[in-house]
Amino acid sequence: MPAISRPTSKDVAQEAGVSQSTVSLVLGGKWSGRVSPATARSVRSAAERLGYRPNQAARNLRLGTTRTVLLMVPTLTAPFFGPVYTGAARVAARHGFGVVVSTWPDGAAGPADSPFAAPDEAIDGILASSMAPEALAGFPGTPAVMLDSGPLGDVPTVDFGVADGMRAIAEHLAGLGHRRIGHLAAAVDQWTFHARAEALTAAFADLPGGTVTRAACAIDVAAAKDAAVRLLATPDPPTALVCDDDLVAAGAYKAARALGLDVPSELSVTGFDDVLLATALEPELTTVRLPAEELGAAGMTALLELLAGRTPAPRVLPGDLVVRGSTASPRYD
Repeated sequence: MPAISRPTSKDVAQEAGVSQSTVSLVLGGKWSGRVSPATARSVRSAAERLGYRPNQAARNLRLGTTRTVLLMVPTLTAPFFGPVYTGAARVAARHGFGVVVSTWPDGAAGPADSPFAAPDEAIDGILASSMAPEALAGFPGTPAVMLDSGPLGDVPTVDFGVADGMRAIAEHLAGLGHRRIGHLAAAVDQWTFHARAEALTAAFADLPGGTVTRAACAIDVAAAKDAAVRLLATPDPPTALVCDDDLVAAGAYKAARALGLDVPSELSVTGFDDVLLATALEPELTTVRLPAEELGAAGMTALLELLAGRTPAPRVLPGDLVVRGSTASPRYD
C-alpha cells in the first residue's frame, strides 16, 4: 500500500492561490501589515482543509529559535497562577509558541535556576510572575517580561493596580463606618504586598480615628488564623480584617469562629484576588478581583512584541472591588 504523503506548504499555496512565502508569513504569525486579513483567512482555511501542519522542528532550526517561553512563578499550589498560565498559553499558541512552567519559591536567594541544562538554547523568552527582578540574573540576555512585580527599569512590566484595589477596600470599609482596621499582611517580600500595605495605611491615616494594626503571616489558612486571633485578642480589637489574599481571609473566618464572632455582624473580612474560594466561603467574601488570566495574556503579548524587536509599554490592569456578604457596618459596644 503506497504511503500517504503529508501536505506541504506548496500544496497550501496552490489551494489558496498564493505564494509559498505568503503561506510562511501567515502560518508563522508574521503577516500583519504584509498580507491582507482576507488573504490570511484564505491561507488558514486552505491549511485546515488539507490538514497541513508546519514542521516545527525544521522551522526552529531555520530560525535559530525554540518557540518556547518559560513562565516562572513562586508556587504551583496557589490557585492564582493557574489562570496566569492559561492566559499566557492561549496567546502563545496563536503564535506557534509553547509555554513551560517552573517555580522559584518566595524567599529563595539569588537568581532562579533553569529547568533546562542550557537555558539560552532551550527558551526564547521568560515571563516571571510575582518575584524580584534578581531572579532573572541566571538568564543573561534572554528577553523577559515581569508580571505583577512592580515598575522596573529596563525590563518590560505588566502589573495589577493593587494600590487602587486596596484603596477601594478602604473606601468601602470607611463608608460602612469602620475605623479600627486589622491588616493580615502576607509575609512575602514582594512589590505587590508592599503596595497594598502602603495604600491601606495611607487611606486610614487621613481618616479621623482611623487606625491600622498589622500582623504578618504566611499565605496559609492556619498561619492566617493564628495571626487573626492575635489581632482580635487585643484590648481594642479591629472591627474589620483586611486580608492580602483570599486564602488568608479563610484563616480570618476560622479565627472569628474560634472566638465566637459572627461575620459580618461582629467582624467584617475582606480578601484579595477573587479566586474560587471567595464564593465557597460562607458568607461569600468581599474581595478585589484581579484578572489573572488577562495578566498572563498581556504578559505574553508584551513578550512577543519584545521578541519582534519592539519595546512594549508598561501596562497596568485594574482590579475590581466585588462586594459580597462578609462586610457590614461595625457594631460598637
